[in-house]
Amino acid sequence: MYSNGLRSYLETDVITADPKKLVLMCYEGAIENLKIAKVRYDEEDYEGKCKAIIKAQDIINELLCSLDLEKGGSIAGNLKSLYSYMLGEILHADINRDFHAIEGIIGMLEGLKSAWEEAFYGREKTISAGNERFDAIRVMAQTG
Repeated sequence: MYSNGLRSYLETDVITADPKKLVLMCYEGAIENLKIAKVRYDEEDYEGKCKAIIKAQDIINELLCSLDLEKGGSIAGNLKSLYSYMLGEILHADINRDFHAIEGIIGMLEGLKSAWEEAFYGREKTISAGNERFDAIRVMAQTG
């Protein structure tokens, strides 16, 4: 019963969310599912790992498909390349059982999430992408 109420609440939250919040929810969902996949793999729960990987891939694919390349210009083009890269890396990591590579994807998604939070809500944050440090305001000014 509790599960049904929670599911209903979450569905309503998604349906009524503005596009900005949906983007952030997608990043959060992809990050969370990749973390779950790592835990499930360590627990040798391969079915659970597979489900979490598929959910993360579906979310990233949804982000990819929702890009408006005409209106988004170079930003959308860069995101398209990045999302495609992420999908390929997740597949490669899963096939090769290289969950260190998954950490890299999680880091990229966390960096993107922070940058979008800054763009949407104006919070000053410093984000990390791989080994490079970026000032979120500078990054968004260059791309927007």
